[in-house]
Amino acid sequence: MYDSSVSAAENKIEHHGSGDPKVPNYYGEEDGPPVKGEMELNVGGRGATQRRLKNYHISMIGFCGGIGTGLFVGAGSAYAKSGPAGLLLAYIVVGFVLWCVMQSIAELATLFPTAGSFPHWATRFIDPAVGFSLAITYGYCYTIAIASEVSAAAVVVSYWSDITPAVVITVGLALILIINLMSVRFYGESEVVTGAIKVLCFLGLVIVAIVITAGGGPNHETIGFRYWHNPGPWTNYNGITGPTGHFLGFLSAFVNASFSFVGVETVVIAAAEAMDPHRAIPKAARRVTYRIAFFYILGALLIGMIVDPRTSGLTSGSGNANSSPWVIAIKQAGISGLPSVVNACVLISAWSAGNSYCWVGSRMIVAMTTDRQLPQFFGKVTKKGVPYVAVVVSWLFGPLAYLSLGSGGPSQAFTWLLNLSTIAGLIAWATLSFCYIRFHRAMKVQGHSRDTLPWQGPFQPYTAWVGFIGSTIITLVAGFPVFLKGNWSTSDFFASYVGIPIFIVPIILWKIFKKSKFVRASTLDLWSGRLVEGEIIVKDHGPRTPLKRFVDWIF
Repeated sequence: MYDSSVSAAENKIEHHGSGDPKVPNYYGEEDGPPVKGEMELNVGGRGATQRRLKNYHISMIGFCGGIGTGLFVGAGSAYAKSGPAGLLLAYIVVGFVLWCVMQSIAELATLFPTAGSFPHWATRFIDPAVGFSLAITYGYCYTIAIASEVSAAAVVVSYWSDITPAVVITVGLALILIINLMSVRFYGESEVVTGAIKVLCFLGLVIVAIVITAGGGPNHETIGFRYWHNPGPWTNYNGITGPTGHFLGFLSAFVNASFSFVGVETVVIAAAEAMDPHRAIPKAARRVTYRIAFFYILGALLIGMIVDPRTSGLTSGSGNANSSPWVIAIKQAGISGLPSVVNACVLISAWSAGNSYCWVGSRMIVAMTTDRQLPQFFGKVTKKGVPYVAVVVSWLFGPLAYLSLGSGGPSQAFTWLLNLSTIAGLIAWATLSFCYIRFHRAMKVQGHSRDTLPWQGPFQPYTAWVGFIGSTIITLVAGFPVFLKGNWSTSDFFASYVGIPIFIVPIILWKIFKKSKFVRASTLDLWSGRLVEGEIIVKDHGPRTPLKRFVDWIF
């Protein structure tokens, strides 16, 4: 599939994103000066998309992309099952695993900023069969998630109005399609706006939580660390007392935190459309550390201070602000008006996530065309580099949201689809970490120093091994409740674990029919797809004034 004997420089051609023999203009105009060094399509994972995302787009996608309903609402049910210490510890452990995954894939994305990134790396560094399967499962993970997020948006709107959920779903899907069919620059701007709103909302919640614990609310009741003492740092999972119940509570929060974190890794997919991936992608990877610490770990700590884990509303399953631990605490403190603000942020988060998932799903399809696992028709782009066929195909999974409109809520089939999508994300973490392990091994075997790379992830390859082993463990324990005494459910078991054979079966089928082989480290292609002269469109050397440097450090 790859000819490593042909250097990157020898593969250079001038190629316009729409197929015309022109050079794409990365400055936002239809015509412009030629850019030397554009590489041949379908060589080294190169697609026909264009580099239109600026560094601040990448920073905000990386900084805010994973902030969704899980942070504002979903943490409540995990907190009720685990207690303050269980929730905090779960977010710390999963956050560390995610950080390890991010350092690995960011190094690969900086060196190989290819279309879709993930499936191509698996094809290149492991086996084409694995790349094919990862493209299917990961692409499915995000295209199905479009439906889940617009469904969540409909539930959120029910907090204010009795409007028919079908109307909310239709409007949400239409907006997602419009944004994704425009230049990727508009997608970047939408992520900046929605990301800023989510950050401001969370900053407000942090301030309110501190005020509440200090007794500054209307009821003037000082809380402090009350709930760490009564009922205590741990809760008994499903009535199971002692260390066993506490551990199972932590395990429940551990799985919940993992599902909340899935999606953070998608920022590296933007490398193929970044103007300066050598600076933007490493910066986004480093910011993951701050985001994990600030948003999730600080959030988990504050939730354990402001609300009792025994509060029934945490497990109400309403899906809107009524089941948010933040809103419950705000109401108990006697503060009015803020719950609606939080609900609005939850709505924006849900729509933003759906918008992002459509973008990711379409890039997975493009990646399959670059590795010739799909017909080239699916990789067609507009004059502005938008893969419109892939976008429409990805978006067509969104109408599955209408399955959730039955009188009894989401259908069993729809619930299964959602469970499968979350497991697919975790499997992708493990696979991508293994991709880096193989890349690192190939660098060593072929005698190449990592000092020649544009950016090096820290503590490699140990970081990648932690990401691989940690992600694998999370995947295997995701359905642990079905193994508890008296808690067996065949449907829950299949929903939790059928994602594993769904990942394995395409690998077997591809190897049977295509007879692909595991790529040996000594022959692994380490050159195709690297940036060549002229491809970094805007070389960003960083902010120069003190104020801009401070803002750059924050975001």
